[in-house]
Amino acid sequence: MKISQAFKFSAVSLGLLALTACGSAQADEQADSAAPAFCADGPINFGIEPYEAPAKLEPAYGVLADALERELGCEVEVQVVEDYAAEVLAMRNGKLDLGQFGPVGYVFASQQAGAEPLVSFGTAQGELSTYTGGIWVAKDSEIKTLEDLRGKDFALGGVGSTSGDVLPRYALKTAGIAESEVNLNYAGGHPEALLALANGTVDAAQLNSQTQAVAEEEGTFNPEDYRQIWTSEPIPNDPITISADADPELKKAVKHALLNLPEEDIAQVGAFLDVTPPGPLLEVTKETYGPLFDLASEMGLTEDDI
Repeated sequence: MKISQAFKFSAVSLGLLALTACGSAQADEQADSAAPAFCADGPINFGIEPYEAPAKLEPAYGVLADALERELGCEVEVQVVEDYAAEVLAMRNGKLDLGQFGPVGYVFASQQAGAEPLVSFGTAQGELSTYTGGIWVAKDSEIKTLEDLRGKDFALGGVGSTSGDVLPRYALKTAGIAESEVNLNYAGGHPEALLALANGTVDAAQLNSQTQAVAEEEGTFNPEDYRQIWTSEPIPNDPITISADADPELKKAVKHALLNLPEEDIAQVGAFLDVTPPGPLLEVTKETYGPLFDLASEMGLTEDDI
């Protein structure tokens, strides 16, 4: 409305506007007072590990975050972090309230930031989902076994990744192969490791079942063109965790909300984790990831390894 028009209002109109403004302010105050107390400090920050390109992850987690907002009555902001170490550091420094970590990443988040696991991803059958790590070569490669990797170029994913780093190195160790006997290259992520293999710049690459499922769906990976020479034992899927310093009421509310999210709000994230169709999120505890704590200990991992 132009300023000149505003002066045409009568005193009565101005009085009505004042009353309306007063009522609006009171409504806002009532809405604020109705919001949970644990919303008072601003948005709930939800960190996501960079296991796929942020441009892919952000829309999927946006759907999940929107659903969580509706359940909690608080704003939820998603942050795809730079790397695994950055997510642990962000939670330790109070920059993240919630965080989805890879299983080994959770080990360090638990030890260094007190991250408490709440839920993980369930199958349509109501069971906790798992995935596997793998090592792949071209179908016509001379590499048939782990022993044949000696002297070869082998692409790993990102530093600190469970299936993209720790488990493939564990496979070498259990096969009696020193890491110095293999030309290990960190490609920068799961998709990047697959791309290195597809382009022939490495002789072998790690490829977990999650990345495989996404790549097959996108048409960028045909398993008939490759051969898998090693597969890990099943790994429990990523936990969604909460900071140990979070308000106890927030912890209870977030856990309740996550456990009751409809499957359609989980589906996009589930597709990235090879959980299609997904079931509801399921409660997990530190004990769920006990084998990963054992793995980190056996491999002698420290915070410098993530």
